[in-house]
Amino acid sequence: MKDVRLIQKYFDLTPQQMHQFEQLYPLYKDWNSKINVISRKNIDELYTNHILHSLGIAKVINFLPHVDILDVGTGGGFPGIPLAILFPETNFHLVDSIGKKLKVVDAIADKLQLKNVKTTHNRVENISGQYDFIVSRAVTKMPDFVKWVKEKIKKESKHQLKNGILYLKGGDLSEEMASYKNAKIYDLKNYFDEPFFDTKKLVHLPMKYKK
Repeated sequence: MKDVRLIQKYFDLTPQQMHQFEQLYPLYKDWNSKINVISRKNIDELYTNHILHSLGIAKVINFLPHVDILDVGTGGGFPGIPLAILFPETNFHLVDSIGKKLKVVDAIADKLQLKNVKTTHNRVENISGQYDFIVSRAVTKMPDFVKWVKEKIKKESKHQLKNGILYLKGGDLSEEMASYKNAKIYDLKNYFDEPFFDTKKLVHLPMKYKK
């Protein structure tokens, strides 16, 4: 399925969420013709490779209202935009060092009337503030990512999962994650039937509050 029915297959959606997810394909297709935020050959797989992939995070955690999520290296808005649709009362801060990509994110968030999304054009190292979770789609190796974000985790955990990093990655992570004994790796193929997810994983790395 290459439309919103794919999301419906795995998530219960309100009519508003249905409408918002339906709008994503025409919006991204139009913007992608002006600013390349998704591989041109990949745009037709938007619902599987980008939207549902982003929502893999929602298979292991239900974000609570009013908690703060930082999306690092959001690119065209993934995983932040799909998560913001699914969790309309959760605050999402989408950050990227490439300004033209955030132009697309801002336009789409505005069109969808996502009041729970804000964006910042900057490197994450320069972002101040504290967050319940840091989410991302494989922007770099985990040790580098941890260095960037380790000062930005809130002390008090409100979810069943402890505050920290939720990282979407593929392939063999054994070497990269060897030093993180407290990390848990979820295989997304256990949640989604599509072959795309056969090698895709979600890493939860709880992080201790630093000051």
